Amino acid sequence: MVRKGLPGLTAQIKDKLIQQALERRLRQADQGKNFDAPTRTPSGATTPEQHYRFHLHPGYQQIRIISEGATRLGIDSPFFKLHEGIAGASTRIDGRDYINFASYNYLALSGKAEVSDAAKQAIDRYGTSVSASRLVSGERAVHRELEEAIARAYGTDDAITFVSGHAANVTTIGHLFAAPDLIVHDELIHNSVVQGISLSGARRLSFPHNDPQALDTILNQERQHFQRVLIVLEGIYSMDGDYPDLPRFVAIKNKHRAFLMVDEAHSFGVMGATGLGIREHFGLQSADVDIWMGTLSKALAGCGGYIAGEAALVEHLKFLAPGFLYSVGMPPPVAAASLAALQVMQAEPERVAALQARGRFFLAQAKAAGIDTGTCAGFAVIPAITGSSIKAARLAAALFARGINVQPILYPAVPEKSARLRFFISCEHSELQLQQTVDALAEELGRL
Repeated sequence: MVRKGLPGLTAQIKDKLIQQALERRLRQADQGKNFDAPTRTPSGATTPEQHYRFHLHPGYQQIRIISEGATRLGIDSPFFKLHEGIAGASTRIDGRDYINFASYNYLALSGKAEVSDAAKQAIDRYGTSVSASRLVSGERAVHRELEEAIARAYGTDDAITFVSGHAANVTTIGHLFAAPDLIVHDELIHNSVVQGISLSGARRLSFPHNDPQALDTILNQERQHFQRVLIVLEGIYSMDGDYPDLPRFVAIKNKHRAFLMVDEAHSFGVMGATGLGIREHFGLQSADVDIWMGTLSKALAGCGGYIAGEAALVEHLKFLAPGFLYSVGMPPPVAAASLAALQVMQAEPERVAALQARGRFFLAQAKAAGIDTGTCAGFAVIPAITGSSIKAARLAAALFARGINVQPILYPAVPEKSARLRFFISCEHSELQLQQTVDALAEELGRL
């Protein structure tokens, strides 16, 4: 334990000692999360309190360790800030205006009049809930209109929408694949994919980030031992802001007779000349990818997820995927808002062009200022890697004090050496706002 006033210890060394103690405690708490080996309580013995008290659960203990460590370091929590209105390129928190880099509102369509009006009209027509699973009594015209519009955007037979993007991945992968199958994914894939694989019971292997050759090597060795094989990638990786060489992965999936799934949560509405995603960016055919997945909560100003693909895939999911079959249908105002957002995006491609220009500008200025942006490609997600959770948290706090809202990504969400700030860019950010942010970021990094 580090005490105030210890002789010979600089503030930097104190921070390091506290951080090391924090990491040790987190590792110890994480070891307690292993429930694979059940413990037996001898007859007549008392059940350990941690087995029936939530406050002693290892996961909660991790939260408390992190919170206590932050308090000792004098760092306020950067999470659960209350926004007082629409969060786009700017936002208002606790009565103060901020330049905002903590929202997925890439195309500034959440809050746009046409999108809000569509949601209001849907409430007047359908109410706020469809009050049933879509299979039985929850189907509404707006659901089909949205799915048809998504299918047209992808050039696929059909599409299906889910009430959650996370649930879309979990239930699709969890239902379509099973123990005799293999699922191979990029090592930086989203949690929802990993959860879906766990649910499926399929064998899971990962390959180094954006490394098609490593994937090919794995499949050369493993393909023959499994029935179905699924390869899962992201269109834009949400932590690093880079993207895969999709044509090379398509060639590998064809060579090995596998399925290919691309999660476009952060690439649809962002990549491609008109925002149609990584397929448009590379000029691929829709059938080159077997399962197109995306979310409605980023560029499309709603909430939920979708799967687009051939008719057999979509029909299968509509009748049997538990996350669709046993879930209430998407609320009409949400479906209507996302449909309107997609229509605005296609009618106003200048929004996509502006977003891409702002992303390139921010990345170029950040690099010129000596900021570590990793492998970022300069679309809508741009990291500033600090290499220390403490440094990331303090940097976010310093920027917040200067009217800039950006979230830190800390250990254990990422490895300690990869701790960072993550900037989400909007098409409505001005170059002046972006330059001011880079200048402040470089100045505060220098102070730290």
